[in-house]
Amino acid sequence: MFVAASRESGFFDRSSVEVAPGLLGALLTRRSEEGDITLRITEVEAYLGVGEDPGSHSFRGRTARNAVMFGPPLHLYTYFTYGMHVCANVVCSPAGRASGVLLRAGEVVEGADLAQAKRGGEVVVRDLARGPARLTKAMGIPLADGGSALDGGVYSLELSTEATPVGTSARTGVSGPGGTSDYPWRFFIPGDPTVSPYRPAVSRTRH
Repeated sequence: MFVAASRESGFFDRSSVEVAPGLLGALLTRRSEEGDITLRITEVEAYLGVGEDPGSHSFRGRTARNAVMFGPPLHLYTYFTYGMHVCANVVCSPAGRASGVLLRAGEVVEGADLAQAKRGGEVVVRDLARGPARLTKAMGIPLADGGSALDGGVYSLELSTEATPVGTSARTGVSGPGGTSDYPWRFFIPGDPTVSPYRPAVSRTRH
């Protein structure tokens, strides 16, 4: 069973660390003239705000790039990584407090043929959205959709009402203190084949 996400529920008026586990098993849908694509979310990472989280884009304050993170919750925050890939986050916390949940992986449960076409070539279903850049490409999420509401229109988010098992770890690929076990804010469904492989921190800062 699923329930439509809404601002009125107050669910997203909390920090991303609280919201993130509740997004596992949720359905994210993007609508377009080509057709609808729906993703069951299987892996996420939480990022906090100013001065709280050295792994977050908002750690040093508001900029033109991260402004959406400081806006109202239940909106999409997009950004380029490594100059070529788009990643997508769900904004959390009341307006003014930057907090976001990075969508890292999921299972395409509707529109798999369309997602396959967007990925290009023959990609096994398991790998269509197995990783944050693959996820946005499979769903057709462009950088320009940053700021879009997630409670209707082009995007909608439905939360699972059933208990979902939750695994945790340090965040993957984050360099510096934000990538250590002090920030065990990667949440995933244990054993799900669409969860991306864990990668330890590298010298580059990813988010």
